[in-house]
Amino acid sequence: MDRWPTGRLLSTAARLVEHSWNEKLGAIGLTHAGVIAMEVLSVQGPMTQAHLAQLVRVQAQTMGKTLSRLESHGHISRERSISDRRSHVVTLTERGREAVLEASDMERSVLAAASIDPDSLRRELQAVVRELANKISSPEGKAIVTAADPAVPAEATSLG
Repeated sequence: MDRWPTGRLLSTAARLVEHSWNEKLGAIGLTHAGVIAMEVLSVQGPMTQAHLAQLVRVQAQTMGKTLSRLESHGHISRERSISDRRSHVVTLTERGREAVLEASDMERSVLAAASIDPDSLRRELQAVVRELANKISSPEGKAIVTAADPAVPAEATSLG
């Protein structure tokens, strides 16, 4: 590893962290995709399934599968929209709120096992993402940062 380029170290570390985190999430019936959707709902509140898919930057069909799994575990509820009967409003349940907190603790425990300060690592990685994103002028590059922060509404970065 001493001779690996930094990019390879970053991508390998990311894959290992995500793999370990997904193993822990599976024990409580969650996936990484499900946690991302629930985090957005936790920050933004109830919204249509289509809007949630847009914020998370996935296809509506993909979001539908993720939400079906979350709903079957009692993490979210879906109800027909009063204003548009064709769409569903997704709401995070109390069980879902608890799962978001538990998932956050699990993520910290994965990083804590690496004998590094997870908060320092997080700040450094955020700085790298922000600085590199500011140097990227393409809409695709800017979309990466928006997708990396599900709490930022897609409209806030206006890609058009």
